[in-house]
Amino acid sequence: MDLLNTLVDKGLRRELPTREEALAVLATSDDELLDVVAAAGKVRRQWFGRRVKLNYLVNLKSGLCPEDCSYCSQRLGSTAGILKYTWLKPEEASQAAAAGVAGGAKRVCLVASGRGPTDRDVDRVGRTIAAIKEQNEDVEVCACLGLLSDGQAERLRDAGADAYNHNLNTSEATYGQITKTHTYADRVDTVQKAHGAGLSACSGLIAGMGESDEDLVDVVFSLRELDADSVPVNFLIPFEGTPLAKEWNLTPQRCLRILAMARFVCPDVEVRLAGGREVHLRSMQPLALHVVNSIFLGDYLTSEGQAGQADLDMIADAGFEVEGAGTSTLPAHRSEVAAAATGGGCGSNGGASLCGSGAPAEGDAQAAGCGTACGGCSGHAPAAETPAPVQAEAGGVRPELVAVRRRGAGTDIAPNA
Repeated sequence: MDLLNTLVDKGLRRELPTREEALAVLATSDDELLDVVAAAGKVRRQWFGRRVKLNYLVNLKSGLCPEDCSYCSQRLGSTAGILKYTWLKPEEASQAAAAGVAGGAKRVCLVASGRGPTDRDVDRVGRTIAAIKEQNEDVEVCACLGLLSDGQAERLRDAGADAYNHNLNTSEATYGQITKTHTYADRVDTVQKAHGAGLSACSGLIAGMGESDEDLVDVVFSLRELDADSVPVNFLIPFEGTPLAKEWNLTPQRCLRILAMARFVCPDVEVRLAGGREVHLRSMQPLALHVVNSIFLGDYLTSEGQAGQADLDMIADAGFEVEGAGTSTLPAHRSEVAAAATGGGCGSNGGASLCGSGAPAEGDAQAAGCGTACGGCSGHAPAAETPAPVQAEAGGVRPELVAVRRRGAGTDIAPNA
């Protein structure tokens, strides 16, 4: 297929596809799906080999957010029966993070509900980062605290944060239909603040909120323009008690096409399979590993995810390997640019060892929210392992597909890692 050959060639050269080419990926038929995945897989293997990075979420403060993001179970006015609690103590957060690291997570994502942090909150998170790194020296820490004020990104960097997450979520044209309490421009500004402070910028999207193909292409092109190092692709979980509770618009095939489009547009960045993978991709999750190079391990912010061991088994069974702490996630050319921008060396851009080459060896390449959204959670978080029907009935609420998290951070029950 000429389209896919062209996209592979462009991906291997890090060349931006045209909007028409990106739209054409989303318009491919189910008969062409395996060809699309295989083409995206060639680009994925060129820059990341067969490595899969594991990330682990710690929800530092849950619920009671003053923002009105329609997709979020923690939003203003949400009646979703989620856990609600105030800030975890640094030692509690460190203990929660340790479970993820023990399961193989290379990055810990610290998330707190709310519009954005106060300076006191930044100090609190700084102490939490110190507690985590005291126990796990090589772990990457990504903060996700909402909209940042001037100087806060620098303070988080100085406290030891490696990255900052703030998702764009959808296109600028449709953002006002999803959220009224802040703007798309506010989100862009926070990503730019993080990037400017020398933090690795993590920013992604949520698919399945009723957006058009054009909206999906718009937001992914915007993420490329922002030069995010990590692009989490979330799939909406319509939480009962939120305005989007009846938005069941995704099939496994459409999810794979969206992931492939993101890979073609952002060939050499960390494309992360994030919230919603269990409920929307279901048994086709292993196919997605041929496109993405990063996932979340275990549970999410407000709902339960696939068991951590099941994730590890899936990675191994599909012929992939968990990325180790001593390996750079990003290809060498991205790592070197980031290090130069910050004046740093190894680890200055969220990696444990960014001085090493991030590109796979030649043999490997051939062989192989509301402002709280941290990569894969988007405030809504994915469901548990409960088998789902082939497609949920359009216009219906499906609470049986979303298992609210009742373990891990904020509880006395061991986490799922």
